[in-house]
Amino acid sequence: MNAERLLQHYERIANTPDAIARLRRFILDLAVRGKLVPQDPKDEPASELLRKIEKEKARLIKAGEIKKSEVDPVHSNDAPFIVPSRWTWTRLGSIGDWGSGSTPPRGNSELYGGNIPWLKSGELNDNRALVGSEETVTERALEKCSFRRNKPGDILIAMYGATIGKVAILAESAVTNQAVCGCTPFAGVLNQFLFLFLLSQREQFHSASEGGAQPNISKVKIIWTPFSLPPLAEQHRIVAKVDELMALCDRLEAARADREATRDRLAAASLARLNAPDPDPALFAGHARFALDNLSALAARPDQIKQIRQTILNLAVQGKLVGQDAKDEPASALLKRIDAENKMLLSVKGLRPQKPALPAEKFEIEMKIPASWRHVYLQELAYQITDGTHLTPKYVDHGKPFLSAQNVKPFKFLPDKHRFVSEADFENYRANRRPERGDILMTRVGAGIGEAAILDSDFEFAFYVSLCLIKIPQRFLCPEYLALWLNSPEGRESSTARTYGKGASQGNLNLGLIRTFKIPLPPVAEQQRIVKKVDALMAQCDQLEASLTAAETIRRRLLEALLAEALAPVGSRELEVAE
Repeated sequence: MNAERLLQHYERIANTPDAIARLRRFILDLAVRGKLVPQDPKDEPASELLRKIEKEKARLIKAGEIKKSEVDPVHSNDAPFIVPSRWTWTRLGSIGDWGSGSTPPRGNSELYGGNIPWLKSGELNDNRALVGSEETVTERALEKCSFRRNKPGDILIAMYGATIGKVAILAESAVTNQAVCGCTPFAGVLNQFLFLFLLSQREQFHSASEGGAQPNISKVKIIWTPFSLPPLAEQHRIVAKVDELMALCDRLEAARADREATRDRLAAASLARLNAPDPDPALFAGHARFALDNLSALAARPDQIKQIRQTILNLAVQGKLVGQDAKDEPASALLKRIDAENKMLLSVKGLRPQKPALPAEKFEIEMKIPASWRHVYLQELAYQITDGTHLTPKYVDHGKPFLSAQNVKPFKFLPDKHRFVSEADFENYRANRRPERGDILMTRVGAGIGEAAILDSDFEFAFYVSLCLIKIPQRFLCPEYLALWLNSPEGRESSTARTYGKGASQGNLNLGLIRTFKIPLPPVAEQQRIVKKVDALMAQCDQLEASLTAAETIRRRLLEALLAEALAPVGSRELEVAE
């Protein structure tokens, strides 16, 4: 057995997301294969134990205490794996009396509310001393319906739906519905060992299940399942060892949870200081340096990296990511240049001026911005804000590209997965809607409402009403900065909070509301510095994310290899573990 190698490398694999769950399954695999505890030559061989079990079964059948059920012996080529020489293979139907329950007619009140627990599959949760039930039945129900009377110590296994393979050991007399099969083990089979064996076979039971909406396994499949029977004394030793190792797994799980909770608190506190609405300038720089210098300590999971990305965007649009330069032309003067440029572009491109959108509220902003910045409506920055065609597209197999909301993700223009429309429809759909490199597309519907990306190619396409096209004067306004704001927490909140309909997942964002987005406008030179800084920090996040993914892949492969080696037959080639 090579289980020791797994323990030697445990520190390298402990952070794999499912490492402890896999370790628990590994312990069960070792247990039922005879690899968890040493064999004792003084133990009575399981073959002799099986003969005693068969005699006991025959006696119970003859006495009319159980019904006769026949299963074939397990031949050597049917055995799922090799077991020690003092073990033997049989089937679950040979080592216990099995039977399922039923459901009394719901319309008969005299059958429910008695003193007899009536268990359903959802109440089995790998309990080793199951008591109580959500519903009870009466003695009258037992007389009228086909029930198996389960005794304390019996094993229960769920046969239907998502609970397939869930098990329990009863601590009181009870009956079950038809979705649960019960077993009274014969003398010589320890119920605790049978419990562990059934736990180890859960994946096999799921694989063997049949059905569509509610898959199930049958009693027949259960009783024909091969069962590795150890000597009785070894069954006791295995159960004791499994209990010891599962308690160790509990401690490892608790330690990992504590470690993750500590990391979460540290990350939350650090990011909260950065996101505070009015931080102390004297302390903010130190907080920012700490967070950015300790990214790897603050983020060990993808969700934590996502939080850091959101914080970076938040700081960028609040004027906290880069310093202000007194030499920069203030946003108030820049806005005049933008207005003049927009009028010129409208004339050159033959576009009609946009209708002024009257705000439905006073222009009030809670977020403070630097003195050189200015809050403006989006319609003051863009010379065109329009959507795509409202006509239902007539798709063709080949033609001109036609895009929808699925082609835009935050900061990513994804034109490849598109459909086609005819050339005539294409020209009609593009009337007064001609996207160009540097324009911004934003989604107006669906779960990803408000996601924005810059057109970074000269790809020609028409698009649907689910997208919004935003054209800006790129000489005086960085499209990268505007896309940054639209994808920031503040920008996404502006989109989702103003959605018409049943919610962000089903509603839509109309153009009038988009035009009144309140944008914090920095000087153009500062826009460029912000974009450059965000790109650098996002690159750091990308590197961190890639390193976490690579490390997790290595840990997962190592875990798989170590588990496979530990379960391999004696004499097989040992694993070479990469350092």
